[in-house]
Amino acid sequence: MTMTTGSLTVVTGSMFSGKTEELIRRVCRALYARRRVQVFKHALETRPDVEGIRSHNGNPHDAVAVSSSGELLEQVARDIDIVAIEEAQFFDDGILEACESLADNGYEVISAGLDMDFRGEPFWPMPALLSVADEIVKLRAICAVCGREAARSQRLIGGEPAPASAPTILVGAEESYEARCRHHHEVPR
Repeated sequence: MTMTTGSLTVVTGSMFSGKTEELIRRVCRALYARRRVQVFKHALETRPDVEGIRSHNGNPHDAVAVSSSGELLEQVARDIDIVAIEEAQFFDDGILEACESLADNGYEVISAGLDMDFRGEPFWPMPALLSVADEIVKLRAICAVCGREAARSQRLIGGEPAPASAPTILVGAEESYEARCRHHHEVPR
């Protein structure tokens, strides 16, 4: 009897680092290899449209919107090889157990999400996912100020850095965020 080995890959980095692009690239490669793939995103992510994901470069892919890790598990089809999860940082704490359970049951899981919030602090539950991942892909963007590599997401309000007191979750793109290096990342206290 052959036992299927599952795995957990976590793709992480700041806004505009190419996380979704990498997730879509891996999904497309798997489909080309005739693997069966199911893509999920958190229902909070409504930028491109309700039923799909889209990288900042404009590359789209179909995805099922779910509101919780439990709902995600309920919708995973038995005949799937790969489960891809976009915007993992928006999920509840159960996403860790869900990803581990899927991997333990033979699925290849690819999860993408921000590792830090706009304050530069760990964006839960990503640290937990990173700690149990079989593979971690950490991507960087380009600092909007100096052009160096950037690993932080700068939230902007009216073109100025958002204060630390701002809500942690604000779904947005270029209108609300830009990539910044450690030196140019600002969080007024």
